[in-house]
Formats: sequence, structure tokens, C-alpha cells
Amino acid sequence: TSSGLKLLQHLRDEAHRFAITFHRLRRSKRTITTELNEIKGIGPSAAQLLLTKIGSLNEIKISSQEKLAEVIGKKKAELVFNHFNVDKKTG
Repeated sequence: TSSGLKLLQHLRDEAHRFAITFHRLRRSKRTITTELNEIKGIGPSAAQLLLTKIGSLNEIKISSQEKLAEVIGKKKAELVFNHFNVDKKTG
């Protein structure tokens, strides 16, 4: 019947949407966490905390050292800040 078919299509569409969303989130976290983990002294938990509190890698890159310190502490904030801002210093 038409209503039965619509129900099956809706279930299929929802399952597909869920799977795609989950995959994108997982891929995004893996990519971002890897880049943050390249910074010596920044582990997975600090990287995840930064992502959770600040939001995105781009936001982390442009954050002030003080803002980073509010999330992960002064020493780790200095590491992250220097990692993303080294080109600005050396010109």
C-alpha cells in the first residue's frame, strides 16, 4: 500500500541520514584531533576538550592564548597558541 511504502521510505531515509551524520562527525573528529595531537604535550583529552569548549579547529587557531588557557591551562595553551601562530612570528 501507499502508506506502507511511505513508512518504509521514511525509515530508510532516517537510517541513511543518521549513518551519514555519524560518519561525518567521526571523520571530522579524527582529522581535527590528529592535527591537535601533532602538538607535543597535547593529548586526545586536551584536544577533545578544546573542540568541545571552543567549537572548531579554525576557532582554536584564531583563539587568544588567554582563551585557550581558560580551557586547557596556561602551559598547554602556550603550546597550542605557538603551534598555530609560529608563521606570524617568523614572518
